[in-house]
Amino acid sequence: MGIIRSGFSFIAGTVFGVYVAQNYNVPNVRKITNTGLLIANHIEETYRKPKKRDGDD
Repeated sequence: MGIIRSGFSFIAGTVFGVYVAQNYNVPNVRKITNTGLLIANHIEETYRKPKKRDGDD
């Protein structure tokens, strides 16, 4: 009984997701994620402490 119930939930979720994607303006999550990662990488490189050199004691 559990596999039928979980299979139904998966199929119903898939059908609902396809309907929403076709009928509404859903943003591209991959593009948003990549933009956020680029901004985070830029901020990290800008504010990172300089590395210690071997001769600087």
